[in-house]
Amino acid sequence: MTWNSPGSTPHADTALVAIDMQVIFQDPHSQWHVSTYEQAASRVGQLVARFPSNVIWTKFVRDAGEHGSWGAYYDRWDSCRLEPGAAEWGLTLPVKAHDRVLTLPTFSKWGPELASLTENQEHLIVCGVATDCCVLSTVLGAVDAGKRVTLVADACGGATPEAHDQAIGLVKLLSPMVSVVDTADLLDSVASVAKVPC
Repeated sequence: MTWNSPGSTPHADTALVAIDMQVIFQDPHSQWHVSTYEQAASRVGQLVARFPSNVIWTKFVRDAGEHGSWGAYYDRWDSCRLEPGAAEWGLTLPVKAHDRVLTLPTFSKWGPELASLTENQEHLIVCGVATDCCVLSTVLGAVDAGKRVTLVADACGGATPEAHDQAIGLVKLLSPMVSVVDTADLLDSVASVAKVPC
């Protein structure tokens, strides 16, 4: 992939959206533990270091009202029925002063808030957890809104490795609206463009 291809643009037109890198998905004792969380977190850290000027972190935090079918959902995952201020909802990676943090009680983080935060960015680089839930639903919403999305597959983690692979397979069907890459290839592409004289 090059930065002139569909689904990729230079920094000014790009936002890095890191989905739900939170304690509740990192903790091995959590019902929502992502087994490959640490590997994904390492690569998210690399991406944040390379795209420092426009980072958006999202957080999934339970709505205590549990409207509609959310009540049944939390009956199933009862140990995740935590108060909004619980430490388990905290982010596990450093958040810089100029980063933005978007907190929502929904799987998809796409909506009016994220649309507003990215109104000047046509291209979203997406990473985080869980690939088969919050990442997938956010990508679907973003492409419906006309954003060009790059999903960094190895900077994501699913509920299981199998669920991750299945979700990545589904996202690949959305090409060319979504490009699926690995961290090393993305960073190599950015480095190559940086070396091109203006």
